[in-house]
Amino acid sequence: MLLVASVPCIVHTDGDAMQLTDEDKRLLLSVARDSIDRAVHGKEQTTIDVDRPALQARSGVFVTLEMHHELRGCIGYIEPVLPLIEATREVAVKAALEDPRFYPVTANEIRGLEIEISVLSPLREVSSIEEIEVGTHGLVLESGFNRGLLLPQVATEYGWDRTEFLDHTARKAGLSPDAWRRKGVRLFTFTVDKFSEAELLHDQPEAS
Repeated sequence: MLLVASVPCIVHTDGDAMQLTDEDKRLLLSVARDSIDRAVHGKEQTTIDVDRPALQARSGVFVTLEMHHELRGCIGYIEPVLPLIEATREVAVKAALEDPRFYPVTANEIRGLEIEISVLSPLREVSSIEEIEVGTHGLVLESGFNRGLLLPQVATEYGWDRTEFLDHTARKAGLSPDAWRRKGVRLFTFTVDKFSEAELLHDQPEAS
């Protein structure tokens, strides 16, 4: 399942996003970039053999690609269907090649890509929209077989208030903006551990 899933939502107990070290995060970013490079060039993916419990634990994850500060692709798994490191590799390739909003990333573009990873906490169903904290929570809206997700940073980037965030999440699910007001619609929040190459790789001090 990718940005909008068409299956019933699997709900887990409440909790924070997985705790990752900077080394874990750098490794995930490296795996994402290497996987994209190999996929674009038609090369076989390498075997990932990492003995890090946090990276072997199952987790939802999204990979966002930007080019010149513009979105170039974003796809992820909402539920923890795979070990984090494997899920990261899969969605990185999908973000580069399968996001229906964009043409596939080309070999000439790889160097200019900026990669951002968002590791999701378990979903928590809310009973009141007052529980939603804009800038902290991501949203999943579910109505029947329609489901839409927006990451918390999206609301921050566009300066949305809570109502606007709900409206846009409903649109993401393929529904009218006010669909979240209807009876039977389910809302879920989650948090993310968000990190990017710009934060963790480009600013590393050079070895002396």
